[in-house]
Amino acid sequence: MKKKKSPVKVVVPLILAVAAAGVGYKVVNRYIPSKEVMDGNKYFGTSGGEDAAVVLPDRLEQGKALVKDGTAYVEYATAKENLNDHLYKSDEEQQVILTTAVDIIKLPYDSNEYTTLTGNSSMPYQIVVSQDGNVYIALDYLAQYTALQYSVEQEPLHIIINNQWGTKTFSDVIKEESVRLDADIKSPILKKEATGDKVTVLEQEEEWTKVLTADGYIGYMKSKKLSDSYEEQVTSDFRAAEYTSIHKDYDMNLLWHQVTSQDSNNALAADIQDVKGVNVISPTWFSISSNDGDISSLASSDYVDTAHQNDMEVWGLMDNFSTDIDTDTVLGTTTSRENLEGQLITEALNYQLDGINIDIESLPEETSESYVQFMRELSVKCRNNNLVLSVDVPSPYSFNEHYSQKELGEVVDYVIIMGYDEHYVGSDAGSVASLSYERDGITGTLENVPKEKIISGIPFYTRLWKTNASGEVSSEAIGMDKADQILSDYKVTAGWSSETSQDYAEFTDEDGNFCQIWLENEASIEEKMKLVQEYGLAGVAEWKLGFERSSIWDVIAKYVN
Repeated sequence: MKKKKSPVKVVVPLILAVAAAGVGYKVVNRYIPSKEVMDGNKYFGTSGGEDAAVVLPDRLEQGKALVKDGTAYVEYATAKENLNDHLYKSDEEQQVILTTAVDIIKLPYDSNEYTTLTGNSSMPYQIVVSQDGNVYIALDYLAQYTALQYSVEQEPLHIIINNQWGTKTFSDVIKEESVRLDADIKSPILKKEATGDKVTVLEQEEEWTKVLTADGYIGYMKSKKLSDSYEEQVTSDFRAAEYTSIHKDYDMNLLWHQVTSQDSNNALAADIQDVKGVNVISPTWFSISSNDGDISSLASSDYVDTAHQNDMEVWGLMDNFSTDIDTDTVLGTTTSRENLEGQLITEALNYQLDGINIDIESLPEETSESYVQFMRELSVKCRNNNLVLSVDVPSPYSFNEHYSQKELGEVVDYVIIMGYDEHYVGSDAGSVASLSYERDGITGTLENVPKEKIISGIPFYTRLWKTNASGEVSSEAIGMDKADQILSDYKVTAGWSSETSQDYAEFTDEDGNFCQIWLENEASIEEKMKLVQEYGLAGVAEWKLGFERSSIWDVIAKYVN
């Protein structure tokens, strides 16, 4: 009798065989490239019609453009962030403003016409288009003021823009190969590149190379399918209008003069009797007085004549200290901003000023873009009228980056660092301007502004700090002689602080207050002047006339020529 085979003995090998086949398939499949082709509209983020994507030299911006009536447009934010940051948009006033070194161009929404400082003109297409809640600017128009080249590719609709010039890296395709979305053979295919095609190399690794194809796809190709990379120079014929600057061939020694009335103007001759070496005086004459951009003025022709007779230029200072105005409203409204600029230029010309000094303080972060636009527009008008434009800025820190020193340094003649108020009314007791604070302000500004445009602002004042029994801190700003008199009255001798590079004293007054003072005097000022010399700056500015003593001028004179 024949024995029957056990079912188990049959089934187990079968299961093992199937399992092995499954494992084998998975192993083999892991090395089989995906043949999935990604839909072009999905890749470019387009939906057909006028909708287009933007391909920049190193990345894709989905759905950021359109092609309308044969004209290519780029969404405003993409244009400003990537192509030309001198654009300024006002939805309220329905226009984009393009500011160059010599002109201010207003581009109304949905119009062929535009205005410049010299008049009106037009183009055969709408320059700025407002559509579906977005604002777009024509690339043909932008290319007149920007170093860019572009081409439009169809199906899917996308615009390839190049605005990076100089040395670029390329490779040639040595064997037909897929361009994939990611560096993975399972990633979908964007397109195939033929043998001999030239691609721009964006990133190169041993197995995969990130490339930009000639028709605007950014993806990954197998490195072994590409030739050795090589470099070529890519150039542009575009030449932007030059930001010319007024640069003195001598060191600047600017003295701020706090003017509060016409009587202050009348006392100028007496006030500067002991002043030596100052070549610019900056009176605090102008203040924004309304949200319409009006200014109050204490300007005086006699003052200007007296200053000029003493070999001093006059740079009228404008501030935003009035509590009746909102700086964001003034600078963020084109009509108000233009009114402010116009009044400043008119005052400067009427009183034969040599320059304008802008002192915008407590700048709201949201006002940064409007502030820069104001300075750009004012710089054009000052440049066209041969007026020196300077701007006062705080020592740079992360909390005041919105002062945009780099942008200011491009358009003004001088950037003046307000290297004081390290400690201020309402703060803990401390130095007004320690040497390390001065140095940090200078080195931080040098990261964004060329040294020949930087003036170091130093204090002629100090603060007498008082801490009462309850721990409450108060302070008073005082000049050099008054500070010395207080120490003399209390029979206190100050000692040198190597931490701040200043003389320091402390004492208890008759009311039981703990008093502290970090002195500004010949020794501390000399240390600050050494920094001006060390970093090769354009000069020094002092706040303010009347807080100094006459011997200070001999110290400063050792470091300015």
